[in-house]
Amino acid sequence: MKNIYKYLIVIFACIIVIVLGSIRLIKENKNDKILKDKIGQMLIIGFRGTEINDNSFIVKAIKDLNLGGVVLFDKDVPSAGEIPRNIINPEQTKKLVQDLKKISPLFISVDAEGGYINRLKEKYGFKNIPSAQEMGTGTPEKTKEYGNTLGEELADIGFNVDFAPVVDVNVNPTNPVIGDLERSFSANPKEVYTHASAFIDGLNENGIISAIKHFPGHGSSKGDSHLGMVDVTSTYKQEELLPYKNLIEGGYSDMVMTAHIVNTNIDKDFPATLSPLFLQNILRDQLSFKGIIVSDDMHMGAIVDNYGYNEALVKAVNAGCDMLIISNNYKTYDENSVYQAVNEIFYAVKSGKIAEARINDSYNRVLLLKEKFNIK
Repeated sequence: MKNIYKYLIVIFACIIVIVLGSIRLIKENKNDKILKDKIGQMLIIGFRGTEINDNSFIVKAIKDLNLGGVVLFDKDVPSAGEIPRNIINPEQTKKLVQDLKKISPLFISVDAEGGYINRLKEKYGFKNIPSAQEMGTGTPEKTKEYGNTLGEELADIGFNVDFAPVVDVNVNPTNPVIGDLERSFSANPKEVYTHASAFIDGLNENGIISAIKHFPGHGSSKGDSHLGMVDVTSTYKQEELLPYKNLIEGGYSDMVMTAHIVNTNIDKDFPATLSPLFLQNILRDQLSFKGIIVSDDMHMGAIVDNYGYNEALVKAVNAGCDMLIISNNYKTYDENSVYQAVNEIFYAVKSGKIAEARINDSYNRVLLLKEKFNIK
């Protein structure tokens, strides 16, 4: 009889161990899902498709990963324009955006600066917005009118984020990616601030979030970070920080986009996007920026050709990026790259390479900005 009791006790103990183990496993799985959902909110993804349905990659990715946002383009770079991207005309784009908004409360973003850099081109049927350089020759009041006109159009279509304005100072007018494309308001940092502030006001009055770029300043560069690493150590001017300083002191707290530029006077090892010295010490601590730090495209040559995609993702998060743009619009188109990003950041947290508090900080900033602009 005693043996039976012992046998029952052993069985009962085993059952308890199994039950407790199952509860722990369920709890761990739930916590892992919560963590992955938070990481998903840190991503802004590019995709192919002028329309979507339940079988579309982007629809599945938004649902699977709880993505924070998407970015739309007019041209598909990997196919040299042979494959349609997202934007054909206002009616089609509006339908695409409205269908995306039905899935989840997303940041739906676009590069619409005006001039040469505008995915919503006049030839597609959108409104003509002049370049920043042209706006900079006029009054701030006129610049605000342009911002308002653009903001009205963006809001009507359903966009809620414009990766604009550029607040780079036109230090080098022959700069192939800024000055030569008329993307800077002025060579005078005070004028850049004044016009940028006016443009932002025009966007904000229509419920559009702005993202000032490219921190800490791309205006003095001689190269294009889309193509490879750009070193501004010998050309960078301290005055390039002034538009950021003035805007932040004036209450700007929405989005700052990083630049993939190297300045070895600040950080000998990493470009601004991957550098805590730039993003924490300067942008957060010195300039007191409280909003979202969003990376420039993590698929650009300056990043993937020098650091590798996976390594760069972890470094960018640790540096202080709250959101990462993964455009899928550079050399290749890889739908798996977004799943890869979530997994890489997730395992970096689980292994201690990224503090979970770092993820929570970014997640909370994303939710706060969405709440501020009633994105739900």
